[in-house]
Amino acid sequence: MEIREFDIRGQLCPATLLVALKEINANAEMLRQGSMKLCFKIDNRDATATIPESATNMGYAVTVEKKDGYYLLEVSRKTD
Repeated sequence: MEIREFDIRGQLCPATLLVALKEINANAEMLRQGSMKLCFKIDNRDATATIPESATNMGYAVTVEKKDGYYLLEVSRKTD
């Protein structure tokens, strides 16, 4: 599985959401096939709600993990 990482710390919503949605849409086919996972490092707390909500509504699985000084969001294929 290919993993693409994006460090978008320091950006505020809606910029973090827009960057994430751009990458999700650009890689939609590989995400749906399960051959790719997108990882976003963010430090904007609002984005821990807006990105997962949007990605979930688009049919993807999303995890949010609090790290030391940032959050790690992973977007991947939704499994049934």
